[in-house]
Amino acid sequence: MASVAPAPSTELAPLPILYRDDTLVAINKPSGLLVHRSPIDKHETRFAIQQLRDQIGQRVYPVHRLDKPTSGVLLFALDSDTARQVSQHWHRAQKCYVAVVRGYAPEQVLIDHPLRYEPDRYGDADKSSCPVQAAQTEVKRLACFELGAAVERYPTSRYSLVQCQPKTGRKHQIRRHLKHISHPIIGDAKHGKGIHNRYFAEHLQAPRLLLAATQLQFAHPNGGHTVCVDAPLTDCFAELLRRFGWCNALPPQWLPDHASG
Repeated sequence: MASVAPAPSTELAPLPILYRDDTLVAINKPSGLLVHRSPIDKHETRFAIQQLRDQIGQRVYPVHRLDKPTSGVLLFALDSDTARQVSQHWHRAQKCYVAVVRGYAPEQVLIDHPLRYEPDRYGDADKSSCPVQAAQTEVKRLACFELGAAVERYPTSRYSLVQCQPKTGRKHQIRRHLKHISHPIIGDAKHGKGIHNRYFAEHLQAPRLLLAATQLQFAHPNGGHTVCVDAPLTDCFAELLRRFGWCNALPPQWLPDHASG
């Protein structure tokens, strides 16, 4: 009698908790997970806010958000008052991201390029009527790699690992700024280059947006002391670090398999 394969498990892996105290909790959000329900993806059934609530057994309140394809540090408050206090001073928080981009990026550059608000696919505003807002992002090249493959018209293809620190908080700011300087993020379906996205997905097993929030610093609402939360890179992003020899370019707390304290 033929054996029947067991049904695949529907149980979700626990969200990695990077920081927790009596009022706040931070997780390492995986790529592909929405923060909360959104009309952008009506059919999605998994949300970080619900999964974390079920995991720790209490309500959580998102202080900020990360795009669905972006991974990394995501902060929640454990009560609405704390969420409101942190949000009021969020413009002072310092955020650091790591990304893989096409080409050899500048060693260091401040991108000062105003951005017009970018409505969602379903349209929450008329784009032509949206104001242009000041936007600045500091970008630093950490490492580069030349791949022996003709992805475009050249016999080899160049890529960089960059660190990005947004000084303002515009929608999709890092993705749009890197496109502006002709170094789009790999895996960015909207602002990147499809031929490179497909190559990474098909040949390097990296089908995601290669952008991760690796560090968040903010003033704690109780006492004002600085909290610094780091998120190690995971999944195929982590594997690319090894493949391209980039591990030495990052601090230990951002490396794969780093044990949080």
